[in-house]
Amino acid sequence: MAFPLAGGSAALIVAALILVPLGAVTMTAGGLRAPSPADLEALWFTLWQAAVSAAVSCALAVPAARALNRRRFPGRTALVALMGAPFVLPSIVAVTALLTVFGRKGLVNEALGALGLPSVGIYGAHGVILAHVFFNLPLAVRMILHGWQAIPSERMRLAASLGFGPAEVARHLERPMLRQVLPGAFLAIFLVCLTSFAVALILGGGPRATTLELAIFQAFRYDADLGRAAALALAQVAVTLIALGLAAAVTAPPAFGAGLDRAGERLIPTGRLRTAKDATVIALIAVFLLVPLATVLTGGAGQIPRLPASVWHATAVSLAVAAGSTVLTVALALTLATAGRKWAEAAGMLPMAVSSLVFGTGLFIVLRPLAPPAMLALPVTLIANALMSLPFALRVLLPEAKRLAADYDRLAASLGLRSWARLRFLTLPRLARPLGFAAGLAAAFSMGDLGVITLFSDGHQQTLPMAIYAMMGSYHQNLAAGAATVLTAITLGLFYGLDRIGRRSDDM
Repeated sequence: MAFPLAGGSAALIVAALILVPLGAVTMTAGGLRAPSPADLEALWFTLWQAAVSAAVSCALAVPAARALNRRRFPGRTALVALMGAPFVLPSIVAVTALLTVFGRKGLVNEALGALGLPSVGIYGAHGVILAHVFFNLPLAVRMILHGWQAIPSERMRLAASLGFGPAEVARHLERPMLRQVLPGAFLAIFLVCLTSFAVALILGGGPRATTLELAIFQAFRYDADLGRAAALALAQVAVTLIALGLAAAVTAPPAFGAGLDRAGERLIPTGRLRTAKDATVIALIAVFLLVPLATVLTGGAGQIPRLPASVWHATAVSLAVAAGSTVLTVALALTLATAGRKWAEAAGMLPMAVSSLVFGTGLFIVLRPLAPPAMLALPVTLIANALMSLPFALRVLLPEAKRLAADYDRLAASLGLRSWARLRFLTLPRLARPLGFAAGLAAAFSMGDLGVITLFSDGHQQTLPMAIYAMMGSYHQNLAAGAATVLTAITLGLFYGLDRIGRRSDDM
């Protein structure tokens, strides 16, 4: 491969940035100590809400993915494209969207009040689960839909020639596929919910709705108990590693065998009842996903002119942090992907073992003797966002980088293409498309992150998500919706813009 020495340097940097803070957390924890009842309750709630959120998301995603796979209708492509929203939609925007529908003055409670019925609340365990389902249901649908589309068309044609009905198709094709796809989808969502911070911070927080991530923040920010924060951080790392191990163990490749890559065959159930059932499922999923987003965006658009100057300053800060974080993420991911070594890939996946708050806690412990934390808020946030984005960017680049090495390594060596010449004339042009997509993911993640900045900031250095959280805390929901609209527009614009640049560069 092209750059093993550069890959080794990048791997050492990533490993040091992850392991040194984690070591500081371990030392500060002062060894294992008996957890308090509150700690055990936070651990239990973390596991319980993640399991329930993943189970509900997958249970709802199966009929939705089946209906989308079987039916063709105007707007289907746009609706399926929306299923990519979890990768780019900031979690605080998703929470704001839900509050516009289910909050105290939301659409649901206004309708209930008009009917003389009691209002419903969104805060607490049920609110956390609702937000996680809203956030992760599109991801589950996309993963399961890909499973349906991966069934070779030859199997579908064979089933049709044998006269299989819906029951036989489900038994011989759909259920085997689901047994392969669902465990991976469940554990992927479980892992996302395990380290979710913004959702639990805004909608949870009570004694019975505190996650480990939120407990770390509370011990760190309000109790100034670094030992407890470190112990909780180690517990979260252990749970995350177990979940990652389970995900690797249960995820299996499809067992249908290879097809001939022909256009997919669909076995469409006939009858008005089945058609109506599929249409109802698609409509309900679309309403659940689109109404909250449409409400917050349309309601927030009118508030944009009223936003204070501090919000626009926070927007500029977020853009600067996102730009730096994106450049760092892409540089590290490209260097590791082209190193061609297993250790480089392993180093790039190290950030998956820690959440941003665990990483931030460790950095706070390391850097506190050197400088006031508030002075380091933005640089630390930039580095944290880059590291948390690195595993996703690396997974995007690795397949194409391996294919590039297999196809062009010998030719490049025979032409004497090395170092910067190889990077300029071979690597960057051939990897432009995945690089653009990885850059879009990194920029979107950084724009919407509400993690490390909450530990280091003194309130004067704010990113846009932090400014939205502050407005929500002071009950300025309209202004928060306006700022959320700005954040959503910028996030989607960065993602699609960078992705499009990569595609255009690839086509040149």
